[in-house]
Amino acid sequence: MPSRRSASPSRTDGVTRVWGAVEFPARFTLIAGANPCPCGYDGDSVRQCECLPHRVRLYRQKLSGPLLDRIDLRLAVPRLSRRELLEEAPGEPSAAVRDRVEEARERQGRRYAGPPLSLQRPGARAARAAHGEGVGPGMRPAGPGGGDVRPTGGGFDRAIKVARTIADLAGAELVGAVSEALSYRMDLAGEGLARAG
Repeated sequence: MPSRRSASPSRTDGVTRVWGAVEFPARFTLIAGANPCPCGYDGDSVRQCECLPHRVRLYRQKLSGPLLDRIDLRLAVPRLSRRELLEEAPGEPSAAVRDRVEEARERQGRRYAGPPLSLQRPGARAARAAHGEGVGPGMRPAGPGGGDVRPTGGGFDRAIKVARTIADLAGAELVGAVSEALSYRMDLAGEGLARAG
């Protein structure tokens, strides 16, 4: 049974409807995967998709818009070649990644010092920070497919938070990271999904 009251507000998320509000324990990271179509080969470089267009449309409609709006990063992961699977490409050492993440968290901690620290900032604070760094309300960066990215209000707030994290990890300003963050919010049905790798 969900609790309506929590001793630790930073560890809950709420659902508000006409009949009232309910809080749920909700401090977690969601990582999910899905095929692009029922057969799994839509957009594949080797095998052709055999699904009828209306079947693909129905398949993708199983994920509702409001649910997708709450997923910050959406990437299309292409098929890897046999060579890519077997080769051991040199990657960045875990220690270097950890150091960069710790530096970014320290930078965020200094920026938001004062009120109780929460790196998951409310949308209003995210928007104010964005305006302070040159991101205007009319900004509509183009996505990878060339079309304008027009997220919902909540989606834009979440993209600003992602942009702030991208910039902090790179030790850069926010403005240049907004287009990248918005490119990760493209519609799953479009060709404009940012590609991993």
